[in-house]
Amino acid sequence: MNNGLRCPVCGQMLQQQNGLRCKNSHSFDVAKEGYVNLLLASRMKSKTPGDSKEMVAARHRFLESGGYAIFAEKLAELCTELAKDKSGPIHILDAGCGEGYYDSVICQTLQQLGLEYQLIGFDISKAAVRLAAKRKIPSTTFAVASSFEIPVADGWADVILNVFSPFAGNEFLRCLKPGGTLLYAVPTAEHLMGLKQVLYEKPYPNSEQPIAYAGFEQKQEHTAQGQLVVCDGLVQDLFAMTPYYWKTPKEGGCRLSACEKLETAIGFRFVVYKKRNGKK
Repeated sequence: MNNGLRCPVCGQMLQQQNGLRCKNSHSFDVAKEGYVNLLLASRMKSKTPGDSKEMVAARHRFLESGGYAIFAEKLAELCTELAKDKSGPIHILDAGCGEGYYDSVICQTLQQLGLEYQLIGFDISKAAVRLAAKRKIPSTTFAVASSFEIPVADGWADVILNVFSPFAGNEFLRCLKPGGTLLYAVPTAEHLMGLKQVLYEKPYPNSEQPIAYAGFEQKQEHTAQGQLVVCDGLVQDLFAMTPYYWKTPKEGGCRLSACEKLETAIGFRFVVYKKRNGKK
C-alpha cells in the first residue's frame, strides 16, 4: 500500500526500505515509537519547534479526561459521512495532529462501522507526534513536519483536518484530490468565555465572521457546543493548551492559579470547504 509520503528534500515518493527512502537515496529513520521525522533541520527556526513536552503533556491529560469529547465525536461523524461516499479507503490528512487524540476517535469510529481508511497525521512538535505514534492506531502514519511543507503526495487526501492549526492554503490545495474536503475547526463566539473571564478584566467574544480562502468554496458549517467543568490540575492543563497561555497578564495568571474549579462554555465551528475544480 502506498504510504502517501514524499521526500521533503526532492519530492519523490518514499518507500519502506530500512526506514523510508526515495529513489534519489534520501533516507529517513523510523523512530521506535513508529513515527518519522520529515522536518529538515535546515528549515527549522528553532531546535525544538512547536509545543514543548510540558505543553503536549498538559494537552494530553486534558483531552484524555474527555473535556473535548463532543468535538472529537463531531469530527468522527463528519469523516464517517464522507467515508460512506467512497468506494475505497478514505484518505485523511490531519494537518497539525498534536498528540493524536482526535485521530484516535475518528479511526475507532470508522473501524467500528467497517469503513476503510488511511490516515496521515503530522505536527511540527516532535513531542506531540511521539505521543500520537504511541497510540498505535491501525492504518495511520505519523510524521514530524510543517503545514507549509507537507511531505504528502499531490492529490493524496480526500479530507484534510485542520483543528486550530496554521492555515496553509496552497499546500492544502496541493494535497487534496479534486473536489476534496477541508474540515476547518474554529471557535464559537463564547468558546472558553469562562476561562477568559478569569484571565482578563474585559474578556471579548471570538469573531465568527466567515472567511473566504482562495481555491476553496465554503459548503456547510456544523457546530458542537456545551458546558465544561474542570477542577484542580485540569484547569491549568486547559490553560496551557490555549493561545491565552502566551499573552495573559501576570495578574490574570495568578487569579487562575487560585481557581480550583472552572466552568465555561465550549464550542467549535466545523467549517466545510471543498476544493474548487482545476485548483492545484
